[in-house]
Amino acid sequence: MKFDTKNLFLKSDLARALFEKVAGLPIIDYHNHLDASAIAADAPVNSAAKLWVVSDPYKHRAMRLNGVCEREISGGASDSEKFAAWARTLPKTWGNPLFHWSMMETERFFGCDEVLCPENADELMRRFDAHLAAEKTTVNSVLRSMNVETLCTSDDLLADVSVHKAATAKAGTFAVLPSLRADSVFSFGLPTFKDWFAKLQKFGTAKNLDDYLGVLKLRLDAFSDASCRLADHSLDNGFAYVSASKDAAAKAFAAVLDGTADGGDIVLLKSYLLRELAVEYSRRGWVLQLHIGAERYTSSRLRALAGAAGGYPSIGRTCDISSLARFLDDVDMGGGLPKTVLYTLNPADNCAFATLSGSFSRDGVAPLVQFGPAWWYNDHLDGIRAQMRSLAAYGLLANFVGMTTDSRSILSFSRHEYFRRILCEFLASAAERGEIPSDFDFLSKAASDISYFNSKNWIF
Repeated sequence: MKFDTKNLFLKSDLARALFEKVAGLPIIDYHNHLDASAIAADAPVNSAAKLWVVSDPYKHRAMRLNGVCEREISGGASDSEKFAAWARTLPKTWGNPLFHWSMMETERFFGCDEVLCPENADELMRRFDAHLAAEKTTVNSVLRSMNVETLCTSDDLLADVSVHKAATAKAGTFAVLPSLRADSVFSFGLPTFKDWFAKLQKFGTAKNLDDYLGVLKLRLDAFSDASCRLADHSLDNGFAYVSASKDAAAKAFAAVLDGTADGGDIVLLKSYLLRELAVEYSRRGWVLQLHIGAERYTSSRLRALAGAAGGYPSIGRTCDISSLARFLDDVDMGGGLPKTVLYTLNPADNCAFATLSGSFSRDGVAPLVQFGPAWWYNDHLDGIRAQMRSLAAYGLLANFVGMTTDSRSILSFSRHEYFRRILCEFLASAAERGEIPSDFDFLSKAASDISYFNSKNWIF
């Protein structure tokens, strides 16, 4: 069985012409979870299973839904067993973006339009592995083939970000930049905080809140020196913000250190630190990203087996918009709101986030707050369309910062193509309905800006 993605989502000549205009644009991926040290090492890639299946939690989730045993997903099964498990699953993913993503991945990189299934699994694995060997494939050659220009990894505050300069030098044709993933800074109620806090001490003693903030700022300086331009915070299900004073936050921090902190102390301390860090990001000219609404604590068994990024979280409840608005306002009034991207995991928040993006402004910045791309469980055909419809109706879609993969797989940059196809069909359909000008130059500029130029100019 074959599946041709040539005209996927492109229902008209206009849509196809628009896509031809943007298909070759470089990729700026400003939020992903690739390993910069792997790019710096640029090791040979000789296993299609490792390249395509083993590192992709999206595929792992689908395999669990198909009854695949965990040993063949995140466990000790061989590469061929894991490839075969994915072969049993892929034909059942129709309707899920994984089907289209997977077909684009195999077509664009391996030149294969056959749908992987149990009957051809052995043959395709041999063909794919042979292709990798014949092309002398490395990590960086994969990324170059995807036309990547800039990618921003997600890095803990304590990470060695000097490796990103080495990765950029090794890459040659694209930049590898760190972005701060600051979740550990706020992990006070988790069992991991004690060990993380002990490691922080090598950068400076933190016996009180002022000390803690001082060490955090030293690490922010290290990220700035490594060309960091973005920070990211995961505000998970139940996110709440309160306008906390420094004195109250200092008492809460002391309670954390002596083990007497309660839930109220932790909310207060997180709120204060989030506000303080946002001001620091603004001073450094960084972009703040807020990923809101994941319910990460579902199956304890899977978390123990597959780790924190194993593909088992769910969509949480809708965001407390009052908390989010209060946080943005406090930062705006207290030191200057940085450019900010808001992501929601719950699509019920689309309209609220689109309107909130117009509630804050700065002279000459278009816009100060972005309603970010359809994220995680929303980055499918209907989810991307819904995000764009909300942004167009309540904001300025023309200024949208566009797509990012949020992925751990180096083949996942085909998702930019997926997004660009949906975008071009969205614009072409609106023009054909007479809702926007049917002028090719006008439409192609909009498609090009959203696909590439907006992120290049707004972030970098």
